[in-house]
Amino acid sequence: MPFESDEFLSRHFQTSGVDVNALVDALVDEVVPETSPNLPLYREMLYTVIRMAQADRNRWDAKIMLQTLREMEQAFSRLEQFKRRRKVTVFGSARTPIEHPLYALARELGRTLAHHGLMVITGAGGGIMAATHEGAGLENSLGFNITLPFEQHANATVEGTPNLMSFHFFFVRKLFFVKEADALILCPGGFGTLDEALEVLTLIQTGKSPLVPVVLLDEPGGTYWADALQFIRKQLEGNRYILPSDMHLLHLADSAEEAAEEIAQFYRNYHSSRWIKDRFVIRMHHPLSEAALARLRDEFADLCLSGTFEQQGYCETEQDEPELCHLIRLSFIFNARDHGRLRELLNFINLSQHWAAKD
Repeated sequence: MPFESDEFLSRHFQTSGVDVNALVDALVDEVVPETSPNLPLYREMLYTVIRMAQADRNRWDAKIMLQTLREMEQAFSRLEQFKRRRKVTVFGSARTPIEHPLYALARELGRTLAHHGLMVITGAGGGIMAATHEGAGLENSLGFNITLPFEQHANATVEGTPNLMSFHFFFVRKLFFVKEADALILCPGGFGTLDEALEVLTLIQTGKSPLVPVVLLDEPGGTYWADALQFIRKQLEGNRYILPSDMHLLHLADSAEEAAEEIAQFYRNYHSSRWIKDRFVIRMHHPLSEAALARLRDEFADLCLSGTFEQQGYCETEQDEPELCHLIRLSFIFNARDHGRLRELLNFINLSQHWAAKD
């Protein structure tokens, strides 16, 4: 169905004696704080629902939309309390037995991540998921369960607690696995684990998901991810299906401490990033030295569509996140394509020798 603008919708209702614009505006004004920068977005959401109601084509379509909106709103509300805590999503086989070395490694992983102040997100099942939650403990665990037509139990750490959330749709659950993740760790597993690994890498490679550490974790001497990487290098990189720099999006680790250190190093100086109009803005804890900035402008010029890198303070257009106003900014007109190279740039700014000396 072609997109119908709000103006078209409004004209349709006006011919029926109803001014839909006035009704929507009145409703939005009644329930949304007048200072909210999201007011135009809520208005557009209402128009989207009205367009669907106007068409009234299929009950199944309407139920999908209702369930999706309901699940997303409930998830946003539940996760608000954990908003400022960094989180790591861990994937791996639900069939890993308790006596397997990977189970012990996953338990140690959860304990190590919690020690670093990180929350652990899993699918709330058994195997790797149960082990990671055991190590992290309830206070540092979130479980995103999936509702199935047969009886489904979460692992003992999160079952029956406010830290467990259930989803009807896999795609909504998958959205929150990625949206909430400040890093992702993938342990050996089946089709589901491989699906998550490739989808996460695709989202980051294409810029549809923010750049975060992706760690492939295996037991010492394990070949699961080593074999997978060999295939990727030979078939994908070798045939130029991916760029050589895309391999920088991955890190292979064989211990919980190495996985946690990879995440900690990623956030040593880098805090977060966002787009402001046509400029890509990287927020940093420490400003770069003039020598480092000059070197960065030379070595990473290929990332800029035009101009160069500018280091600056708080921008007034970021008023929606005033708690981050103290962070220094590195901004540039990013080509929005080479995210593997962008990861190399972040590695550069995270090295303490590139930071300006404190006064």
